[in-house]
Amino acid sequence: MFKKLFITSVIGLTTTFTYAEQVTVFAAASMTNALQQVATDYKQHAPQDEIVFSFASSSTLAKQIAEGAPANIFISANTKWLDYLKEKGLTVAGTEKILVGNDLVMIANKESQTDKIDIAAGEWIKQLEDNFLSVGDPDHVPAGQYMKAATTKLGFWEKIESKLARGKDVRAALALVERDEAPLGVVYGTDAKQSDKVKVVGIFPADSYPKIEYPTALLKDHDSKAATAFFAYLQSDEAKNVFAQYGFSVAE
Repeated sequence: MFKKLFITSVIGLTTTFTYAEQVTVFAAASMTNALQQVATDYKQHAPQDEIVFSFASSSTLAKQIAEGAPANIFISANTKWLDYLKEKGLTVAGTEKILVGNDLVMIANKESQTDKIDIAAGEWIKQLEDNFLSVGDPDHVPAGQYMKAATTKLGFWEKIESKLARGKDVRAALALVERDEAPLGVVYGTDAKQSDKVKVVGIFPADSYPKIEYPTALLKDHDSKAATAFFAYLQSDEAKNVFAQYGFSVAE
């Protein structure tokens, strides 16, 4: 936890000392835009505090925390990696909560002639004969793991396993389609919504993959007053409205 000391002095009055605290949030890459907006809004309530983010794949962030990275809050793109930290005793007991939800979609470059795909029918696989499907690496990235679960249930996994362009996180998978270096990609619905360079051409059946949930928790020995306050704000109606605007599903 970093603190900055601000000294306010007015002639004839007692000098006051205000400490600004830094709150470090490790969060899934797919939450980048929404969380940055939430942090901007939060400054209206706590202008003295600085919210700093580290965005990456949930697995990468969880492992960094386990190795001692000084984060205050963790937000994962699936329950697996929050459970991983919880089992190691690194979360503050009782603070583990589901923050938002998401869905899984297939995208193409906005200039692509592909407009609509029936994912369950499997005809789209023909487009991968001389190309690759851009995804978050299923070995590490939650978005890729949801994709693997969906294509396995739909009976396509063995056909596409060797045709994957494996990104380090879901935003890397998005970028490849944005640059038109892959004809199709699989990302979260919220990622597609934030890009003006891609279009959604198909939505994975909701029953083909586990429910996409983003759990969060305060981290043990780093649950400062400032961190606790921002953690509470993440669950406020004001923050929920922002998450909804960015396409996440939120609890009432």
